Amino acid sequence: MRLTVVILTYNEAVHIQACIESVLFADQVVVFDSFSQDDTVRRAEQAGARVIQHPFEHYASQRNAALDAVAPTSDWVLFVDADERVTPELAVEVRQAIEKPDRAGWRVPRHNYLFGRLTRGAGWFPDYQTRLLRIGAARYDPTRQVHELVELDGPEGTLANPLIHYNYQDTAQFHRKQQIYSAYDARILYEQGVRPKPQNYVLQPWRQFWWRFVTLKGYLDGWHGLRLSAWMAWYELRKYAQLRRMWGGT
Repeated sequence: MRLTVVILTYNEAVHIQACIESVLFADQVVVFDSFSQDDTVRRAEQAGARVIQHPFEHYASQRNAALDAVAPTSDWVLFVDADERVTPELAVEVRQAIEKPDRAGWRVPRHNYLFGRLTRGAGWFPDYQTRLLRIGAARYDPTRQVHELVELDGPEGTLANPLIHYNYQDTAQFHRKQQIYSAYDARILYEQGVRPKPQNYVLQPWRQFWWRFVTLKGYLDGWHGLRLSAWMAWYELRKYAQLRRMWGGT
């Protein structure tokens, strides 16, 4: 089976070389770049990757375009983000998985490092991602422009070895991303015709905190897990506040 690793990039010069070095077990490595303004392309080519540049619309369309681009030379695609690394153990498992014809795709757990710390609670582990896809049996839902959703034409398997994800280098990056996500989620609710109710501003943040800190065992990460759970509760409140403004509230 021919395996291609695809790495979506935009201004990932800091990460790209180490990422490529971790996936050289594949038959080819393709950097699918959105016209980076930094040194990403040169570094990717120096590291041995093939670079394809394609204008970015949203993540789902970009991944579908990448699948189409590599389909003639691939049987399977493994999507890896630039800030992720494939361990040798995962590489072996991927090679074994693609020899099994009864699966349309495989999901992979992730070890997320937030602010340099491995985070095992509050929803950041196992954090399964469907990333290993059989060509012709997987597409991304074009209506899910953020937090992409893979649609598989067949059963899905689960790998045991995790991707390493260097997620959120600092708290400023974390808050920038969460602001984007909360605005996107508010827009989805608005388009669905959902109007916020007074209790949403209390119950939804509280449920988010309880879910993160208790149900998903954020307490295992101590203070780190407590503040992550509290921040996610805050962004749940922010989502409903944004939804209220969309409906003309103040």
